[in-house]
Amino acid sequence: MDGNGRWAEERGMLRVQGHGAGVASVREVTTECARMGVKSLTLYAFSIENWKRPSREVRYLMRLLRIFMHRERRTLMDNDVRLHCIGRLDELPAPALLELRRTEAMTRDNPGMLLRLALSYGSRTEIGDAVRKIALEAVRGDLDPNDIDEETIRAYLYDPVTPDPDLIIRTAGEMRISNFLLWQMSYAELYVTDVCWPEFRLPHLLEAFSAYAKRKRKFGGLLDEAQGGGEGRAAGSRSTA
Repeated sequence: MDGNGRWAEERGMLRVQGHGAGVASVREVTTECARMGVKSLTLYAFSIENWKRPSREVRYLMRLLRIFMHRERRTLMDNDVRLHCIGRLDELPAPALLELRRTEAMTRDNPGMLLRLALSYGSRTEIGDAVRKIALEAVRGDLDPNDIDEETIRAYLYDPVTPDPDLIIRTAGEMRISNFLLWQMSYAELYVTDVCWPEFRLPHLLEAFSAYAKRKRKFGGLLDEAQGGGEGRAAGSRSTA
């Protein structure tokens, strides 16, 4: 969800006003993805590096998060969306964390799309936290180091259950990953648009999905081999970040 501040500054507005304008995009993208049958949607809402921003902007973002959670519960319920948050959530202010937990609890049994919010999140931090937990298990003798493999590491990530994303959408024309889902995005398709997040709407989402549908995914193998098992996964899981 990049480009909020830039969008605001280009219009002579305060950066924080761009974050407020981006809320409408969150609502529309979440609702439309749920309607179209997307299984999981991950929004990079606040990175662990974002704590370095001016304190006024951080306070505004935390307040916006709290208000958004309170106001949008009904939208999530109406669309059968369940919420799950990933990241170092204990670093969030207590009022914001309380609203998040309430919304997670309220939507837990919804049968539709999973909406994941990455908050105080950094992928290097996530991997570091996972490795630390694995090391502690090994020191205690509960885990044989020779048994550690990819599935072991996945089991200690913030969310070991949700399938890896099939598509990563990057707004505002940024050509970098920005410490996001580095482990999980190994075979994800990347789509970059110059549209800033506050202006990202259904037509832009459909453009991204259309571009993704034309990709030939090989998952590291030959195209013919990938078509035997890859296309079903892409169509079935359809996870977007």
